[in-house]
Amino acid sequence: MSSHGQRGRSPDSGRGSRRHDVRAALLALLAERPMHGYEMIQELAGRTGGIWRPSPGSVYPILHLLLEQGLTIAEHAGGRKVFTLTATGRAAAAQAAAQSPWQSYPDTTVAQVREVQSAVAGLLTVLHQVGATGTAEQRSRALEVLAETASRLHGILTARQ
Repeated sequence: MSSHGQRGRSPDSGRGSRRHDVRAALLALLAERPMHGYEMIQELAGRTGGIWRPSPGSVYPILHLLLEQGLTIAEHAGGRKVFTLTATGRAAAAQAAAQSPWQSYPDTTVAQVREVQSAVAGLLTVLHQVGATGTAEQRSRALEVLAETASRLHGILTARQ
């Protein structure tokens, strides 16, 4: 179990099937501490193992709306606009924090995604070495392995549907 509590429903219903409430997520984060927009994007990505990383185009307009609604105030600190909840915002944030979007990812899913990310990082290191120091034949074989691996991974995704 993570420090964020036991997570709820399974994300195995397929890519794109999950809609996140960015507003609720931002309020839930701000209930913990003041943050700037990029920090919130990073927090959400970190808490979901990179599964959900809202775009700046979805985060910043909502932060502006929260300001207009009087739920937050913004102060400039270190060249960034740091958002803090107002008293009214704290009430809205308490409700949002009770069912924050990152809780919908089981701990096991987040851990597996992090394992995959680590494996991909290792693969990229080896691929860089093959590209930089490998012979033409080694690079050609590496491309074949990558094509086969991509095909097999696609097969894994389509087999579960």
